[in-house]
Amino acid sequence: MSNKHIRKHGEIRGLNAVLSSSIFEGRFGRMFRTLPKAHFEESVLTLLASAMVAKAEPNPTPETEKDDEENSGISAGYTYLGQFIDHDLTFDPASSLQKENDPNALVDFRTPRFDLDNLYGRGPDDQPYLYEQGGKKFILGRPLTGSTVDNKVQDVARNNPKTGDKRAIIGDPRNDENVIISQLQAIFLRFHNRVVDEFPDAGFESIQRLVRWHYQWVVLNDFLPTIIGKKTLEIILPNFDKKIDKEHYKAELNFYKWHNDPFIPVEFSVAAYRFGHSMVRPVYRLNQTIPRFEIFSNDPLTSLTGFREFPSIWAIDWRLFFDFGNNPNPLSPERIQPAYKIDSSLVNPLGHLPPSIGGTVPSLAFRNLQRGVTMGIPSGQAVAKKMGLPVIPDEKLKVGKANEDGKTKNPSIATLHPAFRNNAPLWFYILAEAQQAFKNNDTPIHMGPVGGRIVGEVFVGIMQGDKHSFISQDPLWEPLEIFKKNGKFGIAELISAAINP
Repeated sequence: MSNKHIRKHGEIRGLNAVLSSSIFEGRFGRMFRTLPKAHFEESVLTLLASAMVAKAEPNPTPETEKDDEENSGISAGYTYLGQFIDHDLTFDPASSLQKENDPNALVDFRTPRFDLDNLYGRGPDDQPYLYEQGGKKFILGRPLTGSTVDNKVQDVARNNPKTGDKRAIIGDPRNDENVIISQLQAIFLRFHNRVVDEFPDAGFESIQRLVRWHYQWVVLNDFLPTIIGKKTLEIILPNFDKKIDKEHYKAELNFYKWHNDPFIPVEFSVAAYRFGHSMVRPVYRLNQTIPRFEIFSNDPLTSLTGFREFPSIWAIDWRLFFDFGNNPNPLSPERIQPAYKIDSSLVNPLGHLPPSIGGTVPSLAFRNLQRGVTMGIPSGQAVAKKMGLPVIPDEKLKVGKANEDGKTKNPSIATLHPAFRNNAPLWFYILAEAQQAFKNNDTPIHMGPVGGRIVGEVFVGIMQGDKHSFISQDPLWEPLEIFKKNGKFGIAELISAAINP
């Protein structure tokens, strides 16, 4: 194989140290430096956070009935693929919600590149305990059962303390935050090991490059158009579908600009990329042999809460999370579970996070809103105006679910408190913006023009600014034919390659 073809939630803290290396430490910054900060009192944010968290539902909608909160355009697995990608780009182990922060003096302990450092850690020389002897393959954990399509499911490796939970031994501890993300981590570990099996004579760096490029392809060609919509992606990459030469990756980056190296904009990390919180379902089916479980609960036998060794019969059947072309009955336990809609409502469990995740601030909605204030994020209206987009009037910025009942009953944000008049927090504005597409309960919903453009420009810009990415080194490269299905390669095909050696 030639070298041409092988190639607790992160919160942000202020640091006094001068950043010394763009290689090992990425910087946070701003996309909209000239816009004023949108400030809100804590009591005002509490009102909005409370309104954004849905009421508890004692009985989730049966799988054989339509759930009006489900998004017909996005399957549930993309929620956790998005979380995996986020953990690849950003990490800060010790930030504070109560501290005013300066983005220009912040360290991103994750490289702002799509390089899977949440998988590889610091590599086999520096973290040999992640790898098998010889340093090529990843160590995996105990066998898991329950999947009818994958009889070789393995957990991530875990420690074995005399007391306490068995924590994951992986490149990023956050990828053990829930049962779904930890098993997605294991899939990527297995995909790397599959590539090693295909090319046993290749060196580690060549294998790593090939795995990264397949992952980057999934990010650009599958995840991004699913989340922001193909129309927005084609505004950023006008020649995206014309894969004839390197010009199809020539981007229109009107708002995300850097001088030397790409950085993580706080408007992205604190607001736009938190769209996925609204996509979380209250319950998930992992496989056909066990009942559905709650994403978070106080019962370890029915909760998908992570940072622990969960029951070994909880192996995920990924056909329930992504479309593998098997065309299951959409009103049955065999269905592809949809994500919840991108809207200004979070399911009730996210308002009551367990201490292992939420710490002393159990409301994820409040955490996100407060973080926007501490980071000095501008209002959604200010950002929309700066981007030259129509500003959504207050009466259309509704708080609540994107369903037919909510269309008439959801209150406007401005009715909650006068501080929100023409001054919505950017994270809320981006969620409510997506909600504008709603027509009926079956309407597919992706990010709108403000949120989609921020996420899209940052993703494309980071990939373009990385001299090691496939679009920088070999823009005509495509995934290996042995991993494609019907000429296509996305997250479903990556999973298939991982589980079918």
